[in-house]
Amino acid sequence: MQQTIMKLYDMELSGNCYKIRLFCALLGLDYQSVAVNLAAGEHKQPAFMLLNPRCQIPVLEDDGVLVQDSTAILAYLARKYGEPHWLPLAADELANVMLWLAVAQNELLYGLARARAVKKFSRPWNFEECQALGKTGLTIMENHLHNHSWLANDQLSIADIACYPYVALAAQCEINLGDYPGILQWMERIQNLPGYVGMPGI
Repeated sequence: MQQTIMKLYDMELSGNCYKIRLFCALLGLDYQSVAVNLAAGEHKQPAFMLLNPRCQIPVLEDDGVLVQDSTAILAYLARKYGEPHWLPLAADELANVMLWLAVAQNELLYGLARARAVKKFSRPWNFEECQALGKTGLTIMENHLHNHSWLANDQLSIADIACYPYVALAAQCEINLGDYPGILQWMERIQNLPGYVGMPGI
């Protein structure tokens, strides 16, 4: 039986959704993008809540498997379709990837992503506090990338994919990445990967 094409419940301007679009492009995976209109509240409708009761995008459907949350989807795709470097099996290397996934879900999400959401989508968070937290995350990344090409284990992994979008969108929360040369070089390495795709704002 032929495998059905993956479906990605998606929004073009979502950095979390872009993580999945980018990773699929790098892996050469085909998928069907299903747009979810957050402004119209489609993510809170009963039909979507059957896919994700947390009312969040992205959601991936793959041959009967339903995966919610961008980090979980990255891990799923890496393990099912990717080479080992994307999500290593060795305990110490896996821990290094998880460390940077935590940065993506903390300093970058609550910092950069929320600061961007204040400016771009009029969300109610404190812009200065979010921007400051985002800069903390950028400094942590810059200090590491000063001596390393990639975030984890000196090899490309889903840690890089998870951290990239909101860093690359930093200008939309009024942060000048010119102050972070190591990050700029890391971004250039990602943008030069075969299959790379961008998103509006990058």
